[in-house]
Amino acid sequence: MEHSSWIHGALVYLAAAVVAVPLAKLLGLGSIIGYLGAGILIGPWGLKLVTDPADMLHFAEFGVVLMLFLVGLELEPRRLWALRKPIFGWGSVQLVGSALVMMGVGMAFGVDWRLSLVAGLGLAMSSTAIGLGVLAERNLMATTSGQSILSVALLQDVAAIPILALIPAIAIGGAHAQDAGGWQGAVKAIGVIAIIVLGGRLLLRPAFRWIASSRTPEIFTAASLLLVVATAALMQAVGLSMALGAFLAGVLLAESEYRRELETDLEPFKGLLLGLFFIAVGMSIDFQVVLARPVLIALLVLGFLLVKAVVLWAMGRVMKLPIPERPVFIILLAQGGEFGFVVFQTAAQAGVIAAPMSSLLVAVVAISMLATPLLLVAADRWWIPRLAGQRKTDVKEIDEQQHEAVIIAGFGRYGQIVGRLLYANGVVPTVLDHDAEQIEAMRRFGWPVFYGDATRLDLLRTAGAETAKVLVLAVDDVDQSIEIAKMAKEHFPHLQVVARARNVRHFYALLDAGVKHIERETLDSALLTGRSALEMLGWEPHHARNLAMRFRRHNVDQVHSMAPHWKDQARLITAAKQGRQQLEEQFAAERELAKQRQRRSGWGGETEAES
Repeated sequence: MEHSSWIHGALVYLAAAVVAVPLAKLLGLGSIIGYLGAGILIGPWGLKLVTDPADMLHFAEFGVVLMLFLVGLELEPRRLWALRKPIFGWGSVQLVGSALVMMGVGMAFGVDWRLSLVAGLGLAMSSTAIGLGVLAERNLMATTSGQSILSVALLQDVAAIPILALIPAIAIGGAHAQDAGGWQGAVKAIGVIAIIVLGGRLLLRPAFRWIASSRTPEIFTAASLLLVVATAALMQAVGLSMALGAFLAGVLLAESEYRRELETDLEPFKGLLLGLFFIAVGMSIDFQVVLARPVLIALLVLGFLLVKAVVLWAMGRVMKLPIPERPVFIILLAQGGEFGFVVFQTAAQAGVIAAPMSSLLVAVVAISMLATPLLLVAADRWWIPRLAGQRKTDVKEIDEQQHEAVIIAGFGRYGQIVGRLLYANGVVPTVLDHDAEQIEAMRRFGWPVFYGDATRLDLLRTAGAETAKVLVLAVDDVDQSIEIAKMAKEHFPHLQVVARARNVRHFYALLDAGVKHIERETLDSALLTGRSALEMLGWEPHHARNLAMRFRRHNVDQVHSMAPHWKDQARLITAAKQGRQQLEEQFAAERELAKQRQRRSGWGGETEAES
């Protein structure tokens, strides 16, 4: 029965996502509204294919944890330190300001101060999953509004523990019970954060280096998941936000060579679990509560969105956010958040609010989350274009990079020379290598090399292949080089590939894969050695250079002319012998001609051509 139930659940969730999300995208509503709609459709108030969404909601919350870990990977510690003022400054203004205003409004309508405070705190929180998910979907994380939304979201995660600690304290007769464990909880929380930070600094990179040296991709993926689960479990054990712990772990690895591989490994898990989270949110909307008091629900949703929007609008003006970016900033932070579910459930258990009121507030939060993607669609069509048309000068232009975007796959003895030449000319490439020891050695010399297998399509995408202009193929392994070349040709046709060929057969295989710019790794160095040998035997340097250049042209032309027959071994050998004989005969004829000229001119003695 358990096996059948598991299969049934997987079938329902996957089918709902596969149908609803493409349909929502087709209608221009975005993937998030598709997931929410799918949850409503299959939930207790739809087709009733799933009757208990709470279990799935708890499981799918891990998608939010993974998302915060990946956000942390994009924030190096010095960047996070630079955001300390927006996090604790503007983040506190949003959270405390919104909560106090909503508490004041509730008390003005005669609501008990305890209920008003809990409702204000729960509704002041915003959905990290929807907020950061929309930023990622729209590629807005690097914008001013994106960084501001991230700062507020991080403060809300930090504020999770004091808010949960406050709820039992304000319950009738609960203050003394809370005082006893408050200090111990704070000490435990500080200790766990210290363990994550210090342990991460000392242990994470050596541990990943050791795991990567095993060259077992699935174990590296398992280690990535283990890291996120372990940090989340530590934070949960002391009552802190699991997402905050994962974020700290991500920040500690943001400067490591394994960042790109971690992003690539965890991105599919994050996307799938976030989709399940949104489906679970859609299923959790209690339409019985909504239908029983529809007017009150509508007024509460509109009221708290309006209150938060006013606070956020004032913040946006003081923060001097670009005017066209303010609608996204306001809409994504005005909604309720998944943490509100936890606050209201905790408050109901502590007796601060009644269970029916908790269900009503949970429905308000869920409806606000459901409305957010629709509000964004409306803002895209009417609000943002109007603001952009009024104040075009407020839109910050994105600085164009002054160099070509380059990815170097393989950073051994060959790739390093290419990289040094590019760096010397102001070009900063993304460098990928799959040898953990090589990466560690290069990092000691200051090279920002990332751990990753360039034969993976998802990793190339993460490294920026969709926007890069040049891919330098410098990997040692011939088969891997050919595989990468074919993959680049198929999935990134705009990408110009410059490849290193180990030998002539490798050259032909790359040519078949569609690579036009190929350099044989030993050709030029061998010709330089040959020039030096000729000079030591008495040839003039300029003459030795000319001979080497002519040999190179002849060899390159010959290799290209034999390309159509390179798989026919017999014809290839015959053509190679003929080409070598032609070159030898040509050079011999030139030497004989030089001797005849010397005799006619009456020169005597040994000449460089005879030596």
